[in-house]
Amino acid sequence: MKKIDIYIIRKFLGTFFFALALIIAISIVFDLSEKMDDFIDRNATLEAVIFDYYLNFIPYFANLFSGLFVFISVIFFTSKMAQNTEFIALLSSGFSFRRILLPYFISAAIITLFSFSLGNFVIPSANKVRLEFQEMYLKGGNSNIGAIDVHRQISPGVYIYLESYNRSRSTGFRMTLEKFENNRLKSKLFADNMIWDSITNKWILQNYYIRNFEGDKESIIEGHRLDTSINLSPHDFSKKREIVETMNRQELNEYIEHQKLMGTPEVVNSELEKYNRIATPFSTFILTLIGVSLSARKRKGGMGLNIGIGILLSFSYVLFMRFASMFAINNTFSASFSVWIPNILYALIALGLYFSAPK
Repeated sequence: MKKIDIYIIRKFLGTFFFALALIIAISIVFDLSEKMDDFIDRNATLEAVIFDYYLNFIPYFANLFSGLFVFISVIFFTSKMAQNTEFIALLSSGFSFRRILLPYFISAAIITLFSFSLGNFVIPSANKVRLEFQEMYLKGGNSNIGAIDVHRQISPGVYIYLESYNRSRSTGFRMTLEKFENNRLKSKLFADNMIWDSITNKWILQNYYIRNFEGDKESIIEGHRLDTSINLSPHDFSKKREIVETMNRQELNEYIEHQKLMGTPEVVNSELEKYNRIATPFSTFILTLIGVSLSARKRKGGMGLNIGIGILLSFSYVLFMRFASMFAINNTFSASFSVWIPNILYALIALGLYFSAPK
């Protein structure tokens, strides 16, 4: 590596981490001022606020906006180099534009590794503590909101339906359980209520009757109470979309398979989370190439024009990422392809800017 490589890497990483630290500090101040009343009203201790919430808030926030600040950092210090005619000196001394990109991509690789490690290993465990804190001190019991029209496949060939479910009471109403073998209905169980017994870890069915089918024969069993084991727990009804943010990669893969088995519509959101953990860090290379290609040329408008264009492109990229997820939610494309659509589109933009950059 040459001195110029070390110089650019130091500029890139120094600007990136300084900007990220600055915005995190500002965000913590605003967040604290907004939530201070909630912390006081719910008697949150200073230790819990610092170590359970804000210490785990930092990696989540850093990873969330890392792509944006990669873009801004590249444009900021590269525009400054261009205004100081440093690129003209480099190109005149025999450096090709491709060679100048080497330290940029080394820095991008470091940030990509940083973002990937945060998203797949650090943030899931940090989110568990952060979300538990929010549930206790900030959300005021939203986890007890009920569910209606619950349809699940709880094991191969076994399907359950609930007209409604109350999370605070761990009780389901108007339950139907169907068992199939070789696409033929073998039994059908009806119950007015199903109540979770936390001592035996079983469901108590009230006012039930069972229809069993054996060939052309049918038998009916009725009763007022039945203790039974069903491959379902209150925890399955309490899971929200945020729960996937607390899972590492292996846990997320297992959860997705479980969701597919149960036929829940939330499987798309889980798959989006899985593929975003790879696509988002990779976008660092694309945003770096766009940033360098935009700001390597000395402009009459100065650094402000480059930063303005950069911020516009970065926000359009983040907006398009959110929009592209709708393709998966609406079943237009698979979750994996939907996540990569912004990267593919902006990679083409990056290549176009690269070939038009000064050589």
